[in-house]
Amino acid sequence: MKYITIILLAWMSINQAGQDIYVSKNARISLYSSAPIEDIKATTSSGGSVYNPSSGELDFSVNIKSFTFEKELMQEHFNSDYMESDKFPKATFKGNIQQTIDLTKDGTYTITVNGALTIHGVTQKRIIPGTLKVKGGIISMASEFIVKCADHDISIPRIVFHNIAESIKMNVSATYTVYKSPTK
Repeated sequence: MKYITIILLAWMSINQAGQDIYVSKNARISLYSSAPIEDIKATTSSGGSVYNPSSGELDFSVNIKSFTFEKELMQEHFNSDYMESDKFPKATFKGNIQQTIDLTKDGTYTITVNGALTIHGVTQKRIIPGTLKVKGGIISMASEFIVKCADHDISIPRIVFHNIAESIKMNVSATYTVYKSPTK
């Protein structure tokens, strides 16, 4: 949550009057890995995101340890052996939505977000497709994309190669509300 607060303070200092900033404090992120021996699934509902429609800026942050797995041992190995979450506690994405969306009109819009995805301390430029939905003044976004472990220096030991896939499918969804400054 500190990350969202810092982003909001920075944006508020440069934000012009009348421009809204939208925040999601409970973005849902799931990961799925299909491998010959066992599928791996994990989810979290504690991702944070900030969206500035006037600039198109979109930022996400998630605490790696917030992901929960069906098996406790999987979760332990994920955090200690693969993600090294004590050393790299967060995954982040900072980007810009390439399309201009009229948030006053209900609809579902296809979007493309160009930005930088940082996982395991390694930043990669990414173009991520998604949808932005406006319904009754409520904004939600969703995306599905693949993350390759090798792109973020996440090594998979040969001994467990059949248990973990080299590519992980990510699903992200967030519902946004207008940020209300404590001074307003």
